[in-house]
Amino acid sequence: MTPALSPNTQAILLLTAPLIAGRGTPSADLLSPGEYKRLARHLREIQRQPADLVSPEAADLMRACQPVVDEARLQSLLGRGFLLSQVIERWQARAIWVVSRADAEYPRRLKVRLREDAPAVLYGCGDMALLESGGLAVVGSRHVDDSLIDYTMAVGRLAARAGRTLVSGGAKGIDQAAMRGALEAGGKVSGVLADSLEKTTMNREHRNLLLDGQLVLISPYDPSAGFNVGNAMQRNKLIYALADASLVVSSDLNKGGTWTGAVEQLDKLKFVPVYVRSTGGSTPGLDALRSKGALPWPNPQDADAFEAVFEAAAPTPVPPPQSGLELFSEDGPSGVAPTTLPGPETTPAIDAPNEPVPPSAAAPISEPHEPTPEPAPSAALTPEANPAPTTASTPADTLFAAVRGAIQELLKTPMKDAEVAAALDVSNAQAKAWLQRLVDEGVIEKQKKPAGYIVKQSSLFE
Repeated sequence: MTPALSPNTQAILLLTAPLIAGRGTPSADLLSPGEYKRLARHLREIQRQPADLVSPEAADLMRACQPVVDEARLQSLLGRGFLLSQVIERWQARAIWVVSRADAEYPRRLKVRLREDAPAVLYGCGDMALLESGGLAVVGSRHVDDSLIDYTMAVGRLAARAGRTLVSGGAKGIDQAAMRGALEAGGKVSGVLADSLEKTTMNREHRNLLLDGQLVLISPYDPSAGFNVGNAMQRNKLIYALADASLVVSSDLNKGGTWTGAVEQLDKLKFVPVYVRSTGGSTPGLDALRSKGALPWPNPQDADAFEAVFEAAAPTPVPPPQSGLELFSEDGPSGVAPTTLPGPETTPAIDAPNEPVPPSAAAPISEPHEPTPEPAPSAALTPEANPAPTTASTPADTLFAAVRGAIQELLKTPMKDAEVAAALDVSNAQAKAWLQRLVDEGVIEKQKKPAGYIVKQSSLFE
């Protein structure tokens, strides 16, 4: 039986979710993740919560939110109640549950580590408790040979024998091999999907595993959503945030979701130790990750040796990668993510939830929010090879200096404007405007094969 949706979760779904019922119902003008973060912060500042937007007194509150989100747009989104009731019925028939950051049931690991960058809503099927069990994240390329499939399945089986949860992304290739190995050996698996949650949960092969508590599948995207490159790249951080250690079995060099997620973990997020495969022949991608600080996988052969991989010193955490972009999201810094999570024997309060919650609901998981001054633009966002212009003279210049550095980091490999928009949590129109400005400045260029924007070659060399 799926838990009932809280009033806050229902309001957040109306504001942010496409609510796809059947064959791709057209979406309203949804709030982007960045827009929703601003609205949630505004509601918190005026001591209100999302559920208040659908209360009888909502008209006055929507007017109070006008500086953040247009009142007419809020009314349009919040007026989708009938469509919401249809998709809730559809989800419940498929045992799909939904939780929001305002709910005490929301995975604590994501809220602690990702803070305001944690997805506003999570959809899932299976035992939610598995999401708090940590374990080993295994990631890798989609297109690999049989020898790597066998290798990865063996890692999954060993995780099962050691009683450790296996965390992966559910994509074909390495992800599915790791999950299959663990499940066939009777282990527990947490899968973080970038698309097609509903279709995957209805697969006969998965259904009994989900119902028996051996498998949990989650996604920050609508259960009926199809594949999207930007979504696939954005969900990588969730895989690492749910784990205690990680193993990269294969990776391309300077491209692809596996590479992007591993580099983000090594350079910025630093939630868990990152290992790379150390047998069967090296590759440029794995060698490059080693040079960035990844550890050689020690190839444990039994459960005791497997446990040792979790004892490696975790890297020193830094603020989430979008903290430097908070100048234009109007959010305060999300802070430093803890390297390790408190054990079950202690229950310290964690940072204030990203949505205001009534005192009775918030008591176990929140603490008073203390405003933090906005940071100056982070120099770390700007590659040394192409530094941002000197001291900005206006707030707009300061804002764009942060944007310039962030886009340069993204465009070390080609990306389309829609993918850049998804990575930065902004509208496509805003992303296009920024990209065109950087093209005009000669910082990036638009290429045809492969299609997309990329940093100009001259800026890649020091």
